[in-house]
Amino acid sequence: MSSSALENDLRAAIRTIPDYPKPGVMFRDITTLLGSARAFRRAVDELVQPWAGMKIDKVAGIEARGFILGGAVAHQVSAGFVPIRKKGKLPHQTVRMAYLLEYGTDEMEMHVDAVTPGDRVILVDDLIATGGTAEGAVKLLRQLGAQVLAACFIIDLPDLGGADKLRKLDVPVRTLISFEGH
Repeated sequence: MSSSALENDLRAAIRTIPDYPKPGVMFRDITTLLGSARAFRRAVDELVQPWAGMKIDKVAGIEARGFILGGAVAHQVSAGFVPIRKKGKLPHQTVRMAYLLEYGTDEMEMHVDAVTPGDRVILVDDLIATGGTAEGAVKLLRQLGAQVLAACFIIDLPDLGGADKLRKLDVPVRTLISFEGH
C-alpha cells in the first residue's frame, strides 16, 4: 500500500469532532480507528515498521490512548510495556515529571522500576500537538536512564510544533498522518 493510500485509509477511520473540548478545536477522535480491526492493525504495523528486528526493551505509552496503542506495539515488537500516568494513579513508588499544557502545567508519573539504565524504549501516543506531554515523558524516561529510540504517533498537528520539539531533544519522531490546525 502506498503512503498516500495508507494516509487516506487512516484519515477515513478517524472521526473529527468540531469545537471539542472548546470552540475552535477540531478534536481528532481515534476511537473509530480503534474500532476498525483493519485500520487498527494497519496503524500498529506502520508504527512499528521502522524498528522491526531491532532490540527494543520497553514500549512506554502515555495515558490513556497511548496505553491502547503502546500495548499493541509492545506485543508486536516483543517488548515490555510501561504506563506513563497522571499523578497519583500508580500504586508503587514513582518518579514524577511536570510538563506544560496549553494553559498551565500538570504532572505525570511512572514506577521507579519501570525501566532500568540502558533500556531501549519507544514512546507511543495517539497524537502529538504542542509536544508538552511527550517532552515530559521523554525526560521522565531519561531520568531513569532509558535510551529513547523514538516517539511514535498516529496523528501529528504540525502547526503546533510538538514533533519538532521532540526532534530538538534528539528523539526521532514517527507519525502516520497529519492534520492542519489544532
